[in-house]
Amino acid sequence: MNRTPPDPRAYIDDRGPFDLIGDIHGCFDELAALLQTLGYDRRDVHDWHHPEGRRPVFLGDLVDRGPDSPGVLRTVQATVTAGRGYCVVGNHDDKFRRWLAGRDVKISHGIRETIDQMQAEPDPFHRELAHFIDTLPHHLILDEGRLIVAHAGVQADMHGEDSSRVRAFAMYGEVTGERDEHGLPIRRDWARSYSGDPTVVHGHVAEPEIRERNNVVCIDTGCVFGGHLTAMRWPERDYVQVPALEAWFHSPRWAVDDN
Repeated sequence: MNRTPPDPRAYIDDRGPFDLIGDIHGCFDELAALLQTLGYDRRDVHDWHHPEGRRPVFLGDLVDRGPDSPGVLRTVQATVTAGRGYCVVGNHDDKFRRWLAGRDVKISHGIRETIDQMQAEPDPFHRELAHFIDTLPHHLILDEGRLIVAHAGVQADMHGEDSSRVRAFAMYGEVTGERDEHGLPIRRDWARSYSGDPTVVHGHVAEPEIRERNNVVCIDTGCVFGGHLTAMRWPERDYVQVPALEAWFHSPRWAVDDN
């Protein structure tokens, strides 16, 4: 059987240390507070450096629902393009990229807030963002293969693979094709059967508490819904959180899911 070619963007020759940051969803002030709590120095509004060389790794879903998606995007873009950190694409980021490209997208799940905020931004910034999001990998392999980062996760047999199957899983998780009573997709609990040696850290599924099972860690703790913005420090494997300033958006499944 022919194996899908590996994704060269996934393999990063970097042992860290890292600060893995869960779903931000436009919560710029909370992101700034978290970076400050993690020990980063702020040189200007979007320029952050860590005195010990730690690097943030953003788990995707930078946009939608929150009050300042452009501010979050500027911070992450500046960090990644300067080589001081990494980011994987989330499903909300990918939908926003398609809107930037002029494609028809359903105005739901919080993208209206991002569109409204982007109206005040110059056209060159729109084009820069479209290119930037398009270059983001769907998952990353860090620390010599000990750490895997994806927005919604990846199964053990997917690590390093570049295919539509892996991209969809990394952004959306494992869905059943069915919808719940709120019209949101029903997902399988793929972490229950994960058996890989690398630790997988992801976001996407918002709940009040950090979830660890079978060497899989989910750190989306629902900042935009009034929860917390969470970082996992690697290789220390400890957690740093800041509380949301307020509940910026209502989800019918909070605190069960984040679509």
